[in-house]
Amino acid sequence: MWVEIVKYGLVLAYVALVYWLSWVGMRRTADVRGFVIGNKDMSPYVVGITLAASIASTATFVINPGFVYVHGLSAYVHYGVAGSLGVLAAFLVLSRGFLRLGEQSQALTIPAWIYHRYQSRGFSLFFALLNLLSITFVVLILVGCSYLVAGLFPVGQKTALVLVVLFVFSYVLLGGTYAHAYTNTLQGLMMLCVTAFLLLHGLPNFDGGFFAALKQVGPNYAALYNPESDLYYSFFSVFVSGFVVTFALMLQPHILTKVLYLRSEHDLGKFIATTVLVGAFFALMLMVGFFARLQGYEIAQQDAVVMRYLAFSLNDGALEQVLHIFILLALLAAGMSTLDGILVSLSAMVVNDIAKPMLGARHSGLAWSRWVLVGLGLVGLVLAWNPPELVGLFAQKGVYGLAAASLVPILFGVLFKATPLWLAVTCAATGLLVHFYLHLFAGVTNPAVAATWAIFAALGIACIGMLVRSVGGGKK
Repeated sequence: MWVEIVKYGLVLAYVALVYWLSWVGMRRTADVRGFVIGNKDMSPYVVGITLAASIASTATFVINPGFVYVHGLSAYVHYGVAGSLGVLAAFLVLSRGFLRLGEQSQALTIPAWIYHRYQSRGFSLFFALLNLLSITFVVLILVGCSYLVAGLFPVGQKTALVLVVLFVFSYVLLGGTYAHAYTNTLQGLMMLCVTAFLLLHGLPNFDGGFFAALKQVGPNYAALYNPESDLYYSFFSVFVSGFVVTFALMLQPHILTKVLYLRSEHDLGKFIATTVLVGAFFALMLMVGFFARLQGYEIAQQDAVVMRYLAFSLNDGALEQVLHIFILLALLAAGMSTLDGILVSLSAMVVNDIAKPMLGARHSGLAWSRWVLVGLGLVGLVLAWNPPELVGLFAQKGVYGLAAASLVPILFGVLFKATPLWLAVTCAATGLLVHFYLHLFAGVTNPAVAATWAIFAALGIACIGMLVRSVGGGKK
């Protein structure tokens, strides 16, 4: 009985604290700019934790350990090692130039940044519409969080889904970016504690040595490239695609725009160091996939590996049950930490980069941003109502397509002032079309591999185009 009292007490305390932080954020939000990127008065450490929590999210804490459970070391290296290096490389290469141009143009979103960089309203509108592919990741998070809520309370998955939507959309509706940043700091600290606990709790599974333990499952399970896997079977599918796609994923609207929260370039070092160190620690959560397999748990549903592992391994006594409840709450917080960031970015883009250019300035106020947020909540709820079997792959199809289309226009836009509009448009279209063709029609099962080949195709066109332009005397 007292375990139930503790459970409801913890949940109510978490909800109350999140709403209080949202109310604090609302008091600091006076206009659309404050709603989207704040007033440039946040600590770089807060912004770094906010971003690390946004990057990790439900994918790292709930969904991706299932890939490790099924495919072994190759999946862990793909997400945990190659992915972490991609994050570091992206921010070292892009953050300074993106912040500098963003401050000069006073851009609030990536499509607005694209407009000021390439001076094309049509290309900006294309990017705004393209970024709506982020809704696939919203579906992943909603589904993952609904599993967690259903594990916490005696409710069905669909009821849990509605509760998740109502909660996260309501607190983001209040405070925008400040609510997102403040709550992410809280949620990021919870995620750090849970990652540390689960890592220490599961390390005895490697008592005979890390590789020796994995080889007990099977030699291919312990291999860097798993020949039995249809996703992680080669150097390209494990390392190259993991690095390239994660690098490109840092260009998503709810990630790269965090740079615009900073006061100045002087904060970049602290911001990048915080993001990378905290994010690398979060990646250790993928180890849960190993722990579940080494314990011999038979789990049919890949997306539910973390949930089933916790239910099996933390059920002996009252103290473990309380720990189980806190961990589920922290995993729920992991999903919220990304979802709120995506929602703020998407609502800002719909209002400022779609509605305002097409319908006029009267559709660009703070109230419009909040109404759009409500609409996004309804769309996400409909798409998540009957989710696909592997929601992780469903989300990757959309966001990896966005990444493939975004890389050249933003990367070359930051690094080369002479990048012409026609080349950026061509490369964006190439990245998008090649990704979907390879994945949907050419039999490339792993969306990361399809997106990487698409990115290479776009980069090839970009390099040839820049060479031709320089030989031709710099004419557009």
